[in-house]
Amino acid sequence: MSQQDEPTRAPARPGPYIAVAVILAAGIVLPLVVPIYARQAPSFIGLPFFYWYQMLWVVIEAVLLLICYRILRAEDRRRRAALTGGAASEREARS
Repeated sequence: MSQQDEPTRAPARPGPYIAVAVILAAGIVLPLVVPIYARQAPSFIGLPFFYWYQMLWVVIEAVLLLICYRILRAEDRRRRAALTGGAASEREARS
Protein backbone atom coordinates (compact mmCIF):
# COMPACT_ATOMS: atom_id res chain seq x y z
CA MET A 1 0.00 0.00 0.00
CA SER A 2 1.52 3.31 -0.98
CA GLN A 3 1.30 6.48 1.02
CA GLN A 4 1.00 9.86 -0.59
CA ASP A 5 3.48 12.43 0.58
CA GLU A 6 2.06 15.53 2.16
CA PRO A 7 3.08 18.75 0.42
CA THR A 8 5.69 20.85 2.21
CA ARG A 9 4.95 24.05 0.30
CA ALA A 10 1.94 25.90 -1.02
CA PRO A 11 1.57 26.57 -4.76
CA ALA A 12 4.13 28.94 -6.22
CA ARG A 13 3.43 32.38 -7.64
CA PRO A 14 5.12 33.03 -10.99
CA GLY A 15 6.10 36.65 -10.21
CA PRO A 16 9.25 36.03 -8.14
CA TYR A 17 10.52 33.39 -10.55
CA ILE A 18 10.00 35.68 -13.55
CA ALA A 19 11.86 38.49 -11.76
CA VAL A 20 14.77 36.16 -11.00
CA ALA A 21 14.86 34.97 -14.61
CA VAL A 22 15.00 38.55 -15.91
CA ILE A 23 17.75 39.52 -13.47
CA LEU A 24 19.82 36.47 -14.37
CA ALA A 25 19.25 36.96 -18.09
CA ALA A 26 20.43 40.58 -17.85
CA GLY A 27 23.54 39.45 -16.01
CA ILE A 28 24.32 36.95 -18.75
CA VAL A 29 23.37 38.95 -21.85
CA LEU A 30 24.82 42.39 -21.04
CA PRO A 31 28.45 41.21 -20.72
CA LEU A 32 28.05 39.45 -24.08
CA VAL A 33 27.24 42.67 -25.95
CA VAL A 34 30.76 43.33 -27.20
CA PRO A 35 30.23 46.82 -28.72
CA ILE A 36 29.61 48.14 -25.19
CA TYR A 37 33.18 47.45 -24.07
CA ALA A 38 35.25 47.00 -27.25
CA ARG A 39 37.42 50.08 -26.61
CA GLN A 40 40.42 51.13 -24.58
CA ALA A 41 39.32 54.45 -23.10
CA PRO A 42 38.60 55.29 -20.34
CA SER A 43 41.36 53.55 -18.47
CA PHE A 44 41.25 52.87 -14.73
CA ILE A 45 44.48 52.48 -12.73
CA GLY A 46 46.28 51.84 -15.99
CA LEU A 47 43.90 49.14 -17.23
CA PRO A 48 42.03 49.58 -20.51
CA PHE A 49 38.24 49.78 -20.32
CA PHE A 50 37.88 46.27 -21.73
CA TYR A 51 39.60 44.65 -18.73
CA TRP A 52 38.13 46.61 -15.85
CA TYR A 53 34.63 46.47 -17.34
CA GLN A 54 34.78 42.67 -17.37
CA MET A 55 36.08 42.57 -13.79
CA LEU A 56 33.34 44.96 -12.71
CA TRP A 57 30.80 42.45 -14.01
CA VAL A 58 32.16 39.85 -11.60
CA VAL A 59 31.12 42.07 -8.70
CA ILE A 60 27.82 43.01 -10.35
CA GLU A 61 26.99 39.33 -10.93
CA ALA A 62 27.68 38.52 -7.29
CA VAL A 63 25.24 41.25 -6.22
CA LEU A 64 22.64 40.09 -8.75
CA LEU A 65 22.91 36.51 -7.51
CA LEU A 66 22.49 37.70 -3.91
CA ILE A 67 19.33 39.56 -4.91
CA CYS A 68 17.99 36.47 -6.71
CA TYR A 69 18.79 34.27 -3.73
CA ARG A 70 16.93 36.57 -1.36
CA ILE A 71 13.90 36.76 -3.66
CA LEU A 72 13.69 32.97 -3.91
CA ARG A 73 14.29 32.50 -0.19
CA ALA A 74 11.45 34.91 0.62
CA GLU A 75 9.15 33.09 -1.81
CA ASP A 76 10.02 29.73 -0.27
CA ARG A 77 9.30 31.08 3.21
CA ARG A 78 5.98 32.46 1.99
CA ARG A 79 5.03 29.11 0.44
CA ARG A 80 5.92 27.19 3.60
CA ALA A 81 4.08 29.67 5.83
CA ALA A 82 0.98 29.56 3.62
CA LEU A 83 0.79 25.80 3.99
CA THR A 84 1.41 25.61 7.73
CA GLY A 85 -0.48 28.72 8.73
CA GLY A 86 2.59 30.81 9.59
CA ALA A 87 4.22 28.44 12.08
CA ALA A 88 7.14 27.65 9.78
CA SER A 89 8.02 31.28 9.19
CA GLU A 90 8.06 31.93 12.93
CA ARG A 91 10.48 29.02 13.44
CA GLU A 92 12.76 30.22 10.62
CA ALA A 93 12.74 33.78 11.94
CA ARG A 94 13.97 32.55 15.33
CA SER A 95 16.81 30.49 13.85
